[in-house]
Amino acid sequence: MSGSADVEVADPDDPSGTPRNAPDGGEVLDARPIADHRHGTNPADGAATDAIPGNGTAPGDVATGDIATCDIVPDDTATDGAPEVVPLLEPAGPVAGPISDRSELLHWADLLSSAGGPVAIDAERASGFRYGSRAYLVQLRRPDVGTVLIDPIPLGDLSELDAPLAASEWVLHAANQDLPCLADIGIRPRRLFDTELAGRLAGLPRVGLGPLVEQMLGLHLRKGHGAADWSTRPLPQDWLTYAALDVEVLVELRDAMEDLLRRQGKLDWARQEFDAIIAAPPAVPRVDPWRRTSGMHRITDRRALAIIRELWITRDALARRRDVAPHRILPDSAIVAASVAKPTTTAALTALPVFSGRMQRRSAAVWLAAIARGLGLPAEELPAVRLPGDGPPAPAKWASRDPAAAARLQAARTALADLSERMAVPVENLLSPDTVRRVLWSPPATGDLPRALAERGARPWQIELTAPLLAAALDVGTGAGTGTGTGAGHPAATGADPDADGAAGAGTDNGTTAGAGA
Repeated sequence: MSGSADVEVADPDDPSGTPRNAPDGGEVLDARPIADHRHGTNPADGAATDAIPGNGTAPGDVATGDIATCDIVPDDTATDGAPEVVPLLEPAGPVAGPISDRSELLHWADLLSSAGGPVAIDAERASGFRYGSRAYLVQLRRPDVGTVLIDPIPLGDLSELDAPLAASEWVLHAANQDLPCLADIGIRPRRLFDTELAGRLAGLPRVGLGPLVEQMLGLHLRKGHGAADWSTRPLPQDWLTYAALDVEVLVELRDAMEDLLRRQGKLDWARQEFDAIIAAPPAVPRVDPWRRTSGMHRITDRRALAIIRELWITRDALARRRDVAPHRILPDSAIVAASVAKPTTTAALTALPVFSGRMQRRSAAVWLAAIARGLGLPAEELPAVRLPGDGPPAPAKWASRDPAAAARLQAARTALADLSERMAVPVENLLSPDTVRRVLWSPPATGDLPRALAERGARPWQIELTAPLLAAALDVGTGAGTGTGTGAGHPAATGADPDADGAAGAGTDNGTTAGAGA
């Protein structure tokens, strides 16, 4: 780690442990054909079996017309004749890298510039070990050119790959997790297929990469290093094999998911979702990120909040300088404990849990200085207990604030839950819960509900399915309770409710990730 500090603080641990045994020779070889083991194919005789869950159509048929229901048959139930799950232990062919030389990168840029099909992409980070979420390894695979592992740390950026990759559809699993760190190193998709999101839209019960590969392709991916410290150098061979396997059959999985979505009549929905991910702007930095400190929701003393803020800022500066995950410098629980105890001496500080440790005792002066800044702050500069929100209050408060709005919310929840079951799509993917709450608390003044939903980022397929249900919910309880029954007259209608949902700031939340219902 570069840089020096005024005092010593805890260095990051190396919890990676001893890697599992890897093949001798330092290369991922031992080619093993996998095409014969795709889900639905009998390796012995090549006979195709329709084991992929669909909507009741015959194999190869395309669902058309009205899609009032999508009956999903979960593939996790045992059936006679189901193909045996085959362990996928090694990549099917040689794997290049990890490359760290610019000339090698340019060679791969040239290979990828030729016309080709979808390219599988993945990135490994060191979340929980390092500060930030940069990529420490990038995996690329296109069936016609093979697999390459790239070390972006010595290369600085991979912008030479951006133009060659622009012509290909990117295939990622849970794209929102990897796209920000890939953009940071100079590459971004123009077309996208997200297999995790495809699994959600298809109504599959388990959408992790391993379960999807097993269900759709009949292959078992070995796991175990996803949460490892990928900043480790050199990377153990077993980790490199794991990384290569993450993209080994991703294109095959993409093809199987596309076929399933087509048969369910949902492929256009998926395309709209993928386009929305590409078009989404970068995340806006949080206001007062220190308020994310775990456990501080119990704190209502503004002086204690000031101490939390000062300790958080101090910890963050140390973590950034040392490139260490902040919680490895000082855990949130210790920050909250110090804010309550308000120690003013080294003895009082080191009597607290965590601070009694050897490394924290050596850092006591740093933490005491931060606590003193919080204690010395003038009363008028103390942080507010809660920031004013720009959204509706928490749903639990609707009944007391506006009974009519509460009735609308309950009606909408019931209708959306029923639609979710009929369509076999998670309710949060039908429409962002934040969008649902906002339009029900403060219905559009113009009455143009579809336009209001579109302005909040809803896609056409979502609007088509949910707008009629929300319109019906808006008619429930009209005139009931106090006020106008539309949320007008409440501070939240003008974005001034101090008890508004803290997570309701992103009006363009597209609901493509799992979360709580409306």
